[in-house]
Amino acid sequence: MKRKINVNGDALEVDVPDDKPLLWVLREDLHLTGAKYGCGIAQCGACTVLLDGSAVRSCVMPVSAVGEQQVTTIEGADGPAAAAVTSAWRDLDVVQCGYCQTGQMMSATALLETNPSPSDQEIDSAMRGNLCRCNTYYRIRAAIHRAADEMEG
Repeated sequence: MKRKINVNGDALEVDVPDDKPLLWVLREDLHLTGAKYGCGIAQCGACTVLLDGSAVRSCVMPVSAVGEQQVTTIEGADGPAAAAVTSAWRDLDVVQCGYCQTGQMMSATALLETNPSPSDQEIDSAMRGNLCRCNTYYRIRAAIHRAADEMEG
């Protein structure tokens, strides 16, 4: 079925079944490969994208559920929070293997857009469900604090 989907500020048309997961629409049909397939059951966070600014797991979201909401992938992430997160990730050398990091960064961006000065507990809560096999959680938390500091000026 043909439908319009708003991705990274662009209104795009895709011809896909209603039940096709958003992740696969992004990766296969729109060639936006930043969101990764991890578990397929919304438990690892590798597929995280923003839907109207909220972090969602795209592997279990049927494209029909998106409607007119704005989808933001790592390729289209911009604004102060996304820029601060990207800078902090690079400055603190957060990434090890990198597979989970786009999901981590999208969740961190969503957090900082709603809470520009989160506590450790708030960070841990917001990032829960974003798994990192390389165990870079302390660097992720430190990068989120650094991004928050950068946003404050």
